Amino acid sequence: MKLKSVLIANRGEIACRVARSAHQLGMRVIAVYSEADADALHVRVADEAHLIGPAEAARSYLDATRILEVAKASGAECIHPGYGFLSENAEFADACEAAGIVFVGPGADAIRAMGLKHAAKDLMLKAGVPVVPGYQGDDQSDDHLKAMADETGYPVLIKAVAGGGGKGMRRVDEAAGFADALKSCRREAEAAFGNAQVLIESYVAAPRHIEVQVFADAKGNCGHLYERDCSMQRRHQKVIEEAPAPDMPAKVREKMCAAAVNAAKAVNYRGAGTVEFIADGAKGLRPDGFYFMEMNTRLQVEHPVSEAITGVDLVEWQFRIAAGEPLPLAQKDISITGHAIEARVYAEDPNSGFLPQAGKLNVLKWPAGRPGLRIDTGVEEGAVISAYYDPMIAKMIFHGPTRGDAIAGLAASLAASTVLGLRSNLAFNRRLITETAFIEADFDTSYIDQHLDNLCDAEIPGKALIVAAEAWLQSLKQDAHRTPWSGLTGWSMAGLPRCDWLHLRVNGQDLTVRIDWKEADRHYTVTGDDGDVTGVVSHGVLSPVELACIVDNDSLEADVWADPAGGRVLVSVLDVHLDVTLQDMLNRDEEAGAASASLKAPMSGKIIQMLAEPGQHVAKGEQLAVLEAMKMEHSLKAGFAGTVQSVGAGEGDQVQEGQVVIVLASDEAAG
Repeated sequence: MKLKSVLIANRGEIACRVARSAHQLGMRVIAVYSEADADALHVRVADEAHLIGPAEAARSYLDATRILEVAKASGAECIHPGYGFLSENAEFADACEAAGIVFVGPGADAIRAMGLKHAAKDLMLKAGVPVVPGYQGDDQSDDHLKAMADETGYPVLIKAVAGGGGKGMRRVDEAAGFADALKSCRREAEAAFGNAQVLIESYVAAPRHIEVQVFADAKGNCGHLYERDCSMQRRHQKVIEEAPAPDMPAKVREKMCAAAVNAAKAVNYRGAGTVEFIADGAKGLRPDGFYFMEMNTRLQVEHPVSEAITGVDLVEWQFRIAAGEPLPLAQKDISITGHAIEARVYAEDPNSGFLPQAGKLNVLKWPAGRPGLRIDTGVEEGAVISAYYDPMIAKMIFHGPTRGDAIAGLAASLAASTVLGLRSNLAFNRRLITETAFIEADFDTSYIDQHLDNLCDAEIPGKALIVAAEAWLQSLKQDAHRTPWSGLTGWSMAGLPRCDWLHLRVNGQDLTVRIDWKEADRHYTVTGDDGDVTGVVSHGVLSPVELACIVDNDSLEADVWADPAGGRVLVSVLDVHLDVTLQDMLNRDEEAGAASASLKAPMSGKIIQMLAEPGQHVAKGEQLAVLEAMKMEHSLKAGFAGTVQSVGAGEGDQVQEGQVVIVLASDEAAG
């Protein structure tokens, strides 16, 4: 049987990725989209596309009934779920089979067997696969879970049994913090998975997260495509993935891959799957030092690194297995070639707690024509990153002959990429993979969280501030909508050297810029809260999107986007994203007062917990509310000690970015 058409029940990067392989196989591609994704790239690369509902995922990409209706009406022979959404929904797999539509994934029984972590651990114990010590029983009372954590020994992990992607997981280092962590974990698990049940696991010292890509057909054949190391994580969410795992001894690889295959066979698996292990890296990787965590019964986000080192198109294999074909290659014919590393590029601000960003990608540039570089993305320049979904922009994958080559190639590619309009983790990723610890493979899953201060540099380099001011000046010169007097040139009627002033706001920081014109050069003095920065700019030339200038004899190039309506210039230079606007000098006192007294929603979302009430005295840093947005919880904390004057939203309320949630009166103001 050859499958001739596929409905992709997903969006964004993975929908585009699946469509690419489907087209290569000559299949007709059918896309679905929400109202928020009407102009999305995955819609345009498909042969046909159908609206399935509003922006909310629960009413569109998670609406199994509506998706099946579209599949039947469009004549889709199979449905590929991608990852996330319905990809591990056993009921959806059953519904596809009942409708006579092939589900490109494992059978519903295998999804159920591995879908709940506690049941999967019991199954693995029976199959002889090593598991992490802990508790995965049905007694979910607070007291019993606390007792089991005490018995296991701290630190422990509380994990949602239906969890994934780092959601519904909390590390607890001592008994005193268990109750609050359990409450938070359950709340997030219920919101993300509709299941608040948890398990307790011993926290493995120096943990390495290593997973094995497995594949099985319907004829009983099962094999692996080696391992991936996903230890570079932040809050249990993967940031950097690579294959093969660095410093992996041959004996450990052999035993781990065999355990993964046994895990798949234990549930009569079919298709692509990933068996995840936690390894104790304190004394190096050892045959007796790894434990089963979970099995993801779908394609993984990081699958491209496995494709790179094996030369296999995993999505093509998924379609072939779903069509009833045997595994295309025997285990002896699959080998490792080179090394591949993937960086997830997100619209988020590392310097503000990795706050997700939503809005328009005004500039999006990737390096072109680089051997070994692969970009998987679901957006283009001008696209909008929606607050309703994961803020991923792209995955950058580099494959080289050695791990060192892969690191160098990926670092250079990250440095040559530009995102303007929204802050991104491009520079953060580049700094991370060029850390000595990463290069020497001396890290575990806690590395990022322990080294955030070094990896997140909130200070803007002085030369970057000068380039930002120069970009603003050059944009004024080129803006035909403004009067001739706004294009500063240094000319004066008296023929004397001229001094001009700009009052700018750069990334929220108020700056006063003095420009002294001396012959062909511009002497800048930028004054802010941290003092003065000075520099001499010569030969500044702004093309429509690039600024080239010399600052203190250093040649610098910056990517620039100027709002056609005026009033805003975006600059990317020296690894920083700068948002430049004019200060409103007539409204400074009012703005300063509001900023010091108002706690605003950092992005659109839902208030799921309100801890403040009028008249309450709060300490600096105290959590006052919890906002749920982009599938994650975000704490709103007091920036200073004071008294709550008013509360502008309650639990369950939807709030918009910038909306005042809580108004505080500071203790200093009262004094």
